[in-house]
Amino acid sequence: MTLRRLGSSGLSVFPLALGTMQFGWTADEQTSFGVMDAFVEAGGNLIDTADIYTTWSTGNPGGVSEELIGRWLGARGNRDEVIIATKVRGPMGESGSEGYKHPRQREGLSRRWILRACEDSLKRLQVDHIDLYQAHWIDPGVPIEETLAAFTELVRKGYVRYLGCSNYSAWRLMQALWASDKHGYERFVSIQPEYSIAQPTRATFERELARVCETYGVGVIPYSPLAGGFLTGKYQKDGDQPKSARAGEISKTRFTEQNWAVLDTLREVAANHDAHVAQVSLAWLLHKPYMTAPIVGANSAEQLRELLPAAELRLTPDEVTRLDEVSGWVRSRTEKEV
Repeated sequence: MTLRRLGSSGLSVFPLALGTMQFGWTADEQTSFGVMDAFVEAGGNLIDTADIYTTWSTGNPGGVSEELIGRWLGARGNRDEVIIATKVRGPMGESGSEGYKHPRQREGLSRRWILRACEDSLKRLQVDHIDLYQAHWIDPGVPIEETLAAFTELVRKGYVRYLGCSNYSAWRLMQALWASDKHGYERFVSIQPEYSIAQPTRATFERELARVCETYGVGVIPYSPLAGGFLTGKYQKDGDQPKSARAGEISKTRFTEQNWAVLDTLREVAANHDAHVAQVSLAWLLHKPYMTAPIVGANSAEQLRELLPAAELRLTPDEVTRLDEVSGWVRSRTEKEV
């Protein structure tokens, strides 16, 4: 398996990353350990979490996912084999309420909170450093220079190795890269956007963020690459849909004529490779020049193993073109076209 370089950093990662938001929520400790075991056994190495997981989803205090990962690392003794990524920004405490009760105290991207939050994450993860520390989303109340200075301090103290961001617009990412260049701060080496072949706002990413990432060497590790489950193949345009709250939300944003056409084409391409629709959806992402490693989640080791073959699935140029056309993929313009 060929590893991929994460942006302009020295990190080499497996073509798929493991997301862990479900740990402690829809996957208990034993199941979570099994998912991580299956991931590493297949050659995976980038495990992504956040301090707020699973605060909002369960009503528990944040850090549950980090704690499970920390116990798994301790039990397996494999810290050097994996790249641990986590995030900071959201409110911490019971259902996030502590952050909301004390605004600017237990959330955000201020120097005060970043330094405290990193210390807390290190304890929960039971590690002496975080490989990739990410701003979960912007904090408009804090100057980007303060945020980057705090992140840089963590890197220089050895608590963090690399920096990344998530849910940043193109201009926010450029603002951060410019500030790093001007002041000598450590720079973001990666970004986590929400991105899939069925993402309603993907055209914005393809027109703007994708080009920034290619030009400035920022790795792309998107979350929700299967569009919240829409691209698993279990949804049918004219059939009965799954009965769940999640299915209801998906129906509001994904049930479009274009996305049904995308699913039909995905099924046809999958049949050519004796593959699953989800595998082809991930393989399409991996054919994009700006893509590093989509982040996939699973509620069981078996579910994860169904997705892992996507890392080695090679689509033909004609198949990629068909999927580009049916999904309305926006090709980044060249300098001559601007």
